[in-house]
Amino acid sequence: MLKYLPALLLLFFSIHSFGKVRDTIIADTIVVDTTAVDTVAADTTTVIREKIKYWKNTNKAGVNMNEVAFVNWNSGGNNSISALMHAFFGRKYKKQLLNWNSTLSVKYGLNAQEGREIRKTEDNLELNSNFGYRRDSVSNFYYSAKFNFNTQFTYGYRYPNTDNPISKFMAPGYAFIGVGTEYSSPTEDLTVYVSPVTEKSTFVLDQQLANEGMFGVTPAIKDEEGNIIQEGEKVRTEFGFLISSGFSKEIFDNIGLNNQLRLYSDYLNKFGNIDVDWELNVKLKVNEYVQANVGSHLKYDDDVKFKKDLDGDGTLETTGPRIQFKQLLGVGVVYEF
Repeated sequence: MLKYLPALLLLFFSIHSFGKVRDTIIADTIVVDTTAVDTVAADTTTVIREKIKYWKNTNKAGVNMNEVAFVNWNSGGNNSISALMHAFFGRKYKKQLLNWNSTLSVKYGLNAQEGREIRKTEDNLELNSNFGYRRDSVSNFYYSAKFNFNTQFTYGYRYPNTDNPISKFMAPGYAFIGVGTEYSSPTEDLTVYVSPVTEKSTFVLDQQLANEGMFGVTPAIKDEEGNIIQEGEKVRTEFGFLISSGFSKEIFDNIGLNNQLRLYSDYLNKFGNIDVDWELNVKLKVNEYVQANVGSHLKYDDDVKFKKDLDGDGTLETTGPRIQFKQLLGVGVVYEF
């Protein structure tokens, strides 16, 4: 009998330990009826119902400020202050095989300098909407339809000449609409969109600018004395090939990179002559509300002619197309809601 004692003790402690463990497990999931006299322990299965969110919303608004002030400064200089207001709104819907992503971006900047009129430094309104459908949940390619619209809010000038605006609201305005295929990376925030069927509409709703043939619309027909026989057209339509790409990544802690590229070529008018729209931004996050931004924006459109006063008579002459480039550096406050 003694030779079986160690085995019996081991069995006893095993049963006792298992009972304690089981009591602990049951205590976490036990259902207790407080109205009953006896408490009955029973194994239960807890079902947690989570509400699946198909929409992802992004709302950001902020302002970047830059100020310089001088008092008895021997090196000289003018007092100045600049402000760039910006807002971004995004709505993304994703459910199984469907993907719908829409964004609205607004930017407007002003600069005030001592002894000079207030000048505009930034002016942009852009709306994007992209709808995609894929055949199965494994594929990273979507059948896609894309819409893009952009214009500006106020008059644009070739400073210091403020008598003759060179652009206005919806002069120009651009609209792209087309269908194609889009690749969406499963591991990176990367999309590549290819559309062989894209219509580009250019709007110049100011008749004076339309008569000059600005931004590629058909100019007015004039007689030998310069009198207008037929007004210029306000809308120009193109049909071509579009490639666009978007990429975002946090390259270091609190340092994010965003790259947007769009390439377009018209089938009917100088196919192979490519319109370029490339925007690159680096955001440096200081804290939840303060961030710095370094960015550049490059554009080239063969239909956009450059206006400049060539002979100093105060009149702007229209020259050929040129590369447009803008660089910015700002520190400001951003609020997400």
